[in-house]
Amino acid sequence: MTEIHIQTVKARSILDSRGNPTVEVDVILSDGSLGRAGVPSGASTGTHEAVELRDGNPKKYLGKSVDIAVQNIESHLSKVAIGRNPNNQSALDAALLEADGTENKSNLGANAILGVSIASAKAAAVSKGVSLFIHLQSDNTLILPIPMMNILNGGSHADNNVDIQEFMVFPVGAQSFSEALQCGTEIFHHLKSVLKSQGLNTSVGDEGGFAPNLRSNAEAVDIILEAAEKAGHSDVSLALDVAASEICKDGKYHLTSENRSLTSEEMVVYLSKLISQYPIISVEDGLAENDWSGWALLTQELGKKIQVVGDDLTVTNPKHLKRAIDEKSMNAILIKLNQIGTLTETLNVIKQAQSAGFGTVISHRSGETEDTTIADVAVAVGAGQIKTGSASRTDRTAKYNQLIRIEEELGASAAFPGTEVLGRS
Repeated sequence: MTEIHIQTVKARSILDSRGNPTVEVDVILSDGSLGRAGVPSGASTGTHEAVELRDGNPKKYLGKSVDIAVQNIESHLSKVAIGRNPNNQSALDAALLEADGTENKSNLGANAILGVSIASAKAAAVSKGVSLFIHLQSDNTLILPIPMMNILNGGSHADNNVDIQEFMVFPVGAQSFSEALQCGTEIFHHLKSVLKSQGLNTSVGDEGGFAPNLRSNAEAVDIILEAAEKAGHSDVSLALDVAASEICKDGKYHLTSENRSLTSEEMVVYLSKLISQYPIISVEDGLAENDWSGWALLTQELGKKIQVVGDDLTVTNPKHLKRAIDEKSMNAILIKLNQIGTLTETLNVIKQAQSAGFGTVISHRSGETEDTTIADVAVAVGAGQIKTGSASRTDRTAKYNQLIRIEEELGASAAFPGTEVLGRS
């Protein structure tokens, strides 16, 4: 019997959720199986992330076209992939990385490489007649993730004066994924009513959460808790993504909505007060990406109480994660596939984090497609946590809907976690 192999690799430019071009890849196997992957794009990006290749031509999509990345797939990466066994993901990804030849994927583009990597895995799953999460699992630990639902946006994800980028409902304690999703969605709908009653804006930001102008970051939490109470979920926990790199300039953290500028130490105190006042159990990017001493202080002060999540600090990179482990900079990591550039590298970073006892949160980007890969990855690796936006915009709800399907497929064996999946120092 002839071994199955990659026969065709096609690439194209499509639009993401912000109306910007992004890469989509089709991989077709020798048995006709098709895998298709849409590559996401971030807005608040860490400077240490793998390079997303864009053309820079101001006359086409305001410089954001991805024609070069598409060409790189069809003229370079396709030659590397064709003829390979899609079931040997690590060998395929290693060959793609070798073809690029740079540490940060700046030659061919992380967006090009990731598209081929994910599409190949999807094609392999189709060929085997199994769901992607089954194809990707490395052991029998299949856990539905607790959703961190971003229902109020600020920072670079919204055109308002709120500093903290994401205020998330985090239904830890729900009995199933469906129950957790219902909880977050009901709070989201009640939040709209609360905002309208106060004459506040109910338009949504990049990730589907509301984006009103408020007097302080604490007021955002108060409004969410009011909505939670009206929805009958007054005991819900919350999570924040501060995205502190976006508000850090000249060594100070600038909270413009509150007219305050804080040192690293003062920022830790500020976050500590928020956590003492409110049911916040997870804080992502509480300090800037290069403030390593501040991160160590933050984790020392709060790591036993809450989950301290690194994103810009670690950018799904094994070297940065090792430093964070060694320096006790955090106790959980955000995982974004396009920060590192291949599926294999992503899975390896997840294993590295889990081996260190860190929490793992699988995450979308602010610029998304209808691709639902992250839902399957979250279940396959037993992450137990996922960030994929609010209960609006199909680019966000597509991931939730995929998790509903996975929950249905797993049936009685659909395990749903509690606080044990959270990072703790």
